[in-house]
Amino acid sequence: MLEIINSIDLASIATLPTQIAEVSGDIGKGLTAAFGCAAAAIGVGMVGTKAVEAVGRNPGASGKVLVQSILGMALAEAVAFYSLFLY
Repeated sequence: MLEIINSIDLASIATLPTQIAEVSGDIGKGLTAAFGCAAAAIGVGMVGTKAVEAVGRNPGASGKVLVQSILGMALAEAVAFYSLFLY
């Protein structure tokens, strides 16, 4: 038992709170990126769904709907890029 206690490095114990803070920060950054990408995927899916519905209702407006849907998807994907590259 005494050997185990003597083998503990006191310097590593002193830096434990710093290590825990670094790890929890990394976990937070990963969760931020994951939720940002998930939100972007949901947004792109919603834009695509509504674009298909709009073209189904009015096939003559497919050109205008296509342009608007591409812009909407690009803006939704920007959220994913912000969440990935800000951290």
